[in-house]
Amino acid sequence: MVTPDLLVINLHRDSLRLNIQLMKTAINITRLLSFPLICFALSLQSAAALGQESNNTPLVGSWGGPLVIGEDDLGLIFNFTMAEGEYAASIISDGLGIYGMPADRVRLNGLMLTVVIRRLDVEFTGTLRFDDAGEKLLRIDANWFQGSEMVPVVLKAVE
Repeated sequence: MVTPDLLVINLHRDSLRLNIQLMKTAINITRLLSFPLICFALSLQSAAALGQESNNTPLVGSWGGPLVIGEDDLGLIFNFTMAEGEYAASIISDGLGIYGMPADRVRLNGLMLTVVIRRLDVEFTGTLRFDDAGEKLLRIDANWFQGSEMVPVVLKAVE
C-alpha cells in the first residue's frame, strides 16, 4: 500500500530528476550556442584589426562637429596626433572658450575611442565608422559625458 508520505517522496524524487535533466539540457544548449558566439566575436575583432591595419593612424588630424547643449551649439573640434605609438588630443570649442586644451588620456581600443579631459570633467566615448571597404574613417559617433549630462556628438574630418 502506498502511503501519502511515500507518494510525496516519489513525486519529490521525480521532480528532482526532471530538474537535473533540465539543467543538463540547458548546459548542452549553452555549449552549442557558445561556439558560434565565440566565432562571431573573433570575426568582429579580426575585422576591426583589418580596418586599422589598412590605415594605421586613422585619427590623426582634426575632427569636428556640433556640441549641442540646450539650444546652444558650442562647436567641438578634436585635434589628434600620434607620437611614439600613442595618440594625444587637444580640444577646441569657441562656445566653451577653449582653444587647445590637452586631453589627459586618449585610448583607441579596436574601433572604440575614449578621450578624458579631467579639468572639464569630460569623458568622450565613441565608435569609429569606416567606409564599406574599411579603409577610410568617415566619422566618429560618440557621446560627450560631462558631470551627469550626456550629449550625442558626431565628428567628421575637418578640412
